[in-house]
Amino acid sequence: MSGLPLLLVALLVGAFWWHRRQSRRRRRNRLLATPLTSARREIVAELVPIVRRLPAPLKLKLEGKINLFLDQITFRGQNGLEVSEAMRLSIAAQACLPVLNIPVWYDTLRNVLIYPSAFTTRRPSHDGYVVHERDVGMLGESWARGPVILSWDHALQGGLDAADGHNVVIHEFAHQLDSLTGHTNGIPILNKGQAYQGWERAMLDAYHGHRERVESGRNTLIDPYGATNHEEFFAEAIVTFFEKPAALRLEEPALYEQLAKLLALDPAQWT
Repeated sequence: MSGLPLLLVALLVGAFWWHRRQSRRRRRNRLLATPLTSARREIVAELVPIVRRLPAPLKLKLEGKINLFLDQITFRGQNGLEVSEAMRLSIAAQACLPVLNIPVWYDTLRNVLIYPSAFTTRRPSHDGYVVHERDVGMLGESWARGPVILSWDHALQGGLDAADGHNVVIHEFAHQLDSLTGHTNGIPILNKGQAYQGWERAMLDAYHGHRERVESGRNTLIDPYGATNHEEFFAEAIVTFFEKPAALRLEEPALYEQLAKLLALDPAQWT
């Protein structure tokens, strides 16, 4: 008889967690199926004009993802910055573009920190066996499992100009997408039917070509910062994929094809 209460407790605990998971799933599905209000839709269209180019079905998907993002994320203003609804909507819309049409999500992210403008962070530097710390100016920063840290000045400008090839929000959330494997190394969770061999060949060929152009002082389509390492190249390639898709498809067709498969999007076709 002593085992019966324990079995009952186990069943009750199991039922509680099952009910909790079901409630979360229903809430998630409800958020994804809910369109933005007309007022919110106007704010997004004004501050992130790239969304105007989306085909109608993708616009509806983006609105659902924005709802989910806003429900999950706490935005924390730094250095006295007060976070407005427009700021949350601008960042959410840009952050959701890389995961707009794929099942992966920023599951572990809970906080986005927003500075009024560029901020500094302490970084170690090595001089032989001596380690020094120095202040480094930053526009954005992404940590595996969060948080994401952004300069609002640059997040705003990145959203407003949808064709300059610079977007700090997409860049930092590309790092979040990259880190879902447990490592931030330019090898994300590939989409169904996508082979790592094809991904690696396209990415490495494009990366080495990009580094050669940067080192020789030539102009590059992808931001020169992408020559830093594989993960920064991945993030900058994602930015270029959204902001200069036709040029990327022309200059790096294999890379464009792999990014289009990864994100299940073809922005070169958006009008």
